[in-house]
Amino acid sequence: MSPISRRSLLISSALLPQLLRAVDPSKLKISITSDEVDADLDIAVAFLKRFNLSWVEIRNLSGKYNTSQPVEMIRGARKTLDAAGVRTAIVDTGFFKVRLPADDAEGRRKLDEQWALLDRAFVRAEILGTDKIRTFAFTHARGEQPDPAHYPRIYELVAESARRAKKRGFRLALENVGGSYVATAEQASKLLAAVQEEALGLTWDPNNSAGSGDPEPFPAGFEKLDAARIIHVHLRDYRRIPGGGAEWCGVGEGEFDHVGQIRALLKAGYKEAFSLETHYKIDGSKAKASEFSMTALLDRFRKA
Repeated sequence: MSPISRRSLLISSALLPQLLRAVDPSKLKISITSDEVDADLDIAVAFLKRFNLSWVEIRNLSGKYNTSQPVEMIRGARKTLDAAGVRTAIVDTGFFKVRLPADDAEGRRKLDEQWALLDRAFVRAEILGTDKIRTFAFTHARGEQPDPAHYPRIYELVAESARRAKKRGFRLALENVGGSYVATAEQASKLLAAVQEEALGLTWDPNNSAGSGDPEPFPAGFEKLDAARIIHVHLRDYRRIPGGGAEWCGVGEGEFDHVGQIRALLKAGYKEAFSLETHYKIDGSKAKASEFSMTALLDRFRKA
């Protein structure tokens, strides 16, 4: 064997494990929140097809939460998705993204409104063909810190919501979000430990965790979580801002380690959707920002 051919073989052998480990984005459930592209679902679907993607996250349709739109519109959305070969990864709701109601008659009335919202979400998720519904864990006043005394009641209400979901054949993917009692990885970890309901999982948003003061959402924050209970993931990018918090930016323009997070999730056996939630604009355009971030995100999947 000549030195050149032997050297080529050695190089190829060294690279083979990396090639075998390379992620093919087409084999994964990569999606985007449709209204992060446009309020018009047809435009969002066209965006997905340009990127050869076949999963979508449904939050707003024609400018309103899907749970506030008539069932006829939801059926029309399903026809649009079916015609394009696009499937719904998750249906988003504002369920429990409200101040924790008081434990009195008025509070019970407000809770009844939330239970009615969840029932509407069940109907819409069934029409759209998904068993996953995005929810939250109540909010506190801006500028305040969560009151530890409220967590037992929050956990019980979240557990009740999961029990209702299970009876209807759905899973709740509770999102950690700023201003909520579950905003960071640590808070999400505690909730998952306290609420062991089978139908409850986590929408893991590492950027929200960073924006809520988490000094290192990945790897340290992620390592606090029970990865087996992560059933949806939001991705974008962030930059720390003076005085605390974070601002959203294009994928690759901020601090988040997308490649490391993707690898860690796949290593943990994650098989659910990775969803781009753009949350910023380029020249006033959500579509331009989503185009930029999706292009960069797919590149990071290939590198993972």
